[in-house]
Amino acid sequence: MTGLSTAAVLGLFLVASLATWAAGVVLADTTDVLDDRFWLGEALGGLILLGVAGTLPELAITVSAARSGDLGLATGNLLGGIAVQTLVLVLLDAVSRSPTPLTALSTLLEPIVEALLVVLLLAVALQGHLLPAAVAVGPVSPTSILLVLLWLGGVLLLDRLRTSQRWRAVTEQVEAVVVAPAPPATGGPGRLARAGTGAVLLAFGGAAAVTLVAGVALERTSNALADRWGLTGVVFGATVLAAATALPEISTGLRAVRLGRVGLAMGDIFGGNQVQLTLFLVADLVAGRPVLQTVTPNTAWLGGVGVIVTALYAVGLVVRPRRKLLGVGPDSLLVVVVSAGCQLDGAPG
Repeated sequence: MTGLSTAAVLGLFLVASLATWAAGVVLADTTDVLDDRFWLGEALGGLILLGVAGTLPELAITVSAARSGDLGLATGNLLGGIAVQTLVLVLLDAVSRSPTPLTALSTLLEPIVEALLVVLLLAVALQGHLLPAAVAVGPVSPTSILLVLLWLGGVLLLDRLRTSQRWRAVTEQVEAVVVAPAPPATGGPGRLARAGTGAVLLAFGGAAAVTLVAGVALERTSNALADRWGLTGVVFGATVLAAATALPEISTGLRAVRLGRVGLAMGDIFGGNQVQLTLFLVADLVAGRPVLQTVTPNTAWLGGVGVIVTALYAVGLVVRPRRKLLGVGPDSLLVVVVSAGCQLDGAPG
């Protein structure tokens, strides 16, 4: 990147961003088909398929940043980016074409558990970064291992709930009190719905590969832009880079809402945030030392904001507000207010 002008680097950054957007649309369409064929359900499909695929840019950024020793960029994107990616739900709420808030349109209970799992994982990460670096299992922080184990336990819990008769009985009661129907599907997977399972899996894998390659390009160009604009890795990773890597969630979320699959969209956001936090284990292994212990007060502050905004949506999924305010649900409005009030400028130094 050193031989390229700033305009050229910015152009490559934008191309990589557009590639992640286009790949996200394909991921949403293929996941919608695979959910039905493998009986995953909207929430679990969003958590596993979209959550993992949508986190591939973060994986590429984490590996590259940890390998180069830029741990501020890695932690800023992994921990500080949660709040930015949760803001995608505000956008989905605003464009849902329904007078009912997004959290009341979901006829599934699984997103409540998924949101609480994000809060749990974030809380563990924020506590874990306070441990002394000497408390480690080789190059790995015990907190990084615990994050992976908790995420796997959450996936197993959601799969068990999906097949639980008691859970289904409660879900049926939720469907009965929906105050407005979900937005009608204005688009569909089209040919993918008629394609064979092998072809759909191939399309999903291809889109995931594009997302991964674009993630590498985003990391390299963002590093160059951060240096030329005089931004630290923490600030750039938690703002511009986090917004760019949230593009798969934005495109897949918008597509899922268009398909009338609100639970799939919410599972994508919460699931992606969960998977993202498990990448601290990857960062430890690549860097050769515990990465969580390098988290700065600014990054920890932004992680705390992620806890708050995710908890607000969990409350919204329980309360199920009936009307929007200023074009979005009350929970989304509170998320915007909290995010604006907890800017990085107000974080501890």
